[in-house]
Amino acid sequence: MSHRLEIKQGAYIISDAHFSPNRPELFSLIEEIYFEKLQPTQLILMGDIFDALFGSIEYTYIHNQKMIDMVNAIAREIEVIYLEGNHDFNLKAVFSNMKIFTIAEQPVECSYQEKKVYLAHGDFEGPLGYRIYSALIRNPFVLPILKVIDNLSKHSILNYVDNHLGEKEDCNEFRGFREFISRRIENSYKCDYFIEGHYHQNKQIKFKNFIYINLAAFACNQRYFTVKSLEDTKLLEENIFSKET
Repeated sequence: MSHRLEIKQGAYIISDAHFSPNRPELFSLIEEIYFEKLQPTQLILMGDIFDALFGSIEYTYIHNQKMIDMVNAIAREIEVIYLEGNHDFNLKAVFSNMKIFTIAEQPVECSYQEKKVYLAHGDFEGPLGYRIYSALIRNPFVLPILKVIDNLSKHSILNYVDNHLGEKEDCNEFRGFREFISRRIENSYKCDYFIEGHYHQNKQIKFKNFIYINLAAFACNQRYFTVKSLEDTKLLEENIFSKET
């Protein structure tokens, strides 16, 4: 868990963009960074950046290749940190020159201006059944078998996944969210900030041991965040991206 990453002032944090042909909005933001029209000091990708990108499953690269190439190019110029999510994993086969953290390695311990910060996609804990499922779909021995079945069935598995994900409503309010987070992590971590995505709630909650921040989903409203100086009221500044920015 302890990786001692340093978060930089001016870093961009993006979570839950769920990039796909049906959700192309992230492409324009990444393109602005690629052409240096926007110049973050660091790029932190908090998982589920792609709606479906699985390392070693080349079929999932097809609609994502231009985005993959741009992010790899950006990573040659600035530090890119990628926390794998439940829609994008085994990414070391896809991305080079960046720091990638699997679900098993999250939350990731970081520092920012002498403050202790944990980063996570958000599904590192869950019911036993879900944890078993997550481990299986990432397993390097299971994935090749699924790949063969998918190829032989003309990609019926991945097409089903695409259709299922396309029907999900990702932007709903999570009622009882504070109580849920309190039960889940409030007494498990001592830090200054705990930042994660996954739940798409765009909320900040002050607990006894830390300030909890759940990030907005870029897929819902094209929001991303800039890391500010701690002299400011909030650690993260919320931005809404449009092609006109």
